[in-house]
Amino acid sequence: MKRGVLFSLLLMLATSVTSFAQKSPVDETDMAVKGIPRKGQRVSVQLDSKRVEDSWKKQLDEQFGSKVKADKGVYTMDGVVIDAVSKTPVRVISKVDAVPTGTTIWWSIDLGNAYLGKESTPVQWKAAEGYLKDFARKLYREDLAVQVAEAEKALVSSQNNHMAVISKADAIKKDIEKNKARKIEIQQQLAQNAAELQQYNNQVDMNLKEQEAARADIVNMRVALEAVKERMNKIE
Repeated sequence: MKRGVLFSLLLMLATSVTSFAQKSPVDETDMAVKGIPRKGQRVSVQLDSKRVEDSWKKQLDEQFGSKVKADKGVYTMDGVVIDAVSKTPVRVISKVDAVPTGTTIWWSIDLGNAYLGKESTPVQWKAAEGYLKDFARKLYREDLAVQVAEAEKALVSSQNNHMAVISKADAIKKDIEKNKARKIEIQQQLAQNAAELQQYNNQVDMNLKEQEAARADIVNMRVALEAVKERMNKIE
């Protein structure tokens, strides 16, 4: 990972907690479920809908077990107790939807004598709002934990890359030193070669002189031989 990308990721992580806390609003929203309009609460989170729904279903299953009934994305729970909202059993209908800004989690709570409402049941409303916000914060923490793990991996990768670059620089320096030593060796070999060439040229010049001297000896020997022959011919 490039250093600029890693820095941007770490900067995003440093500011995510505050920004996420500000972007988990809970509002009162009516929704038609199976053709029946219901009043309920909705929290918005800026995360992938599949991941949010899986986490929401997991939390409902862990908290309410077999009382959770799922049908085409609608979760229904009869006779469940949500301690933060009501000490008596309630009926809950919930739905998770993907939206352009992320995901919404909506639920409608039948308290028995009234439906959860901002004006009609303010105490229960506030408690349910806290429940949804706690869930949103848990999602963000999980998401940040994943991002932190990825950032740590990226940091290790960056450090390893940095060490590799340093090792490569050391290897290049060693190659340069080897190249310089090789250059000196070649220069010495060239100087030696030039001296040998000069020696060979001197030997060629000497050989030419020796050839000339040998030819002169031949001529002198022929003249002397002819003189001897001539004296022999004069002997009677």
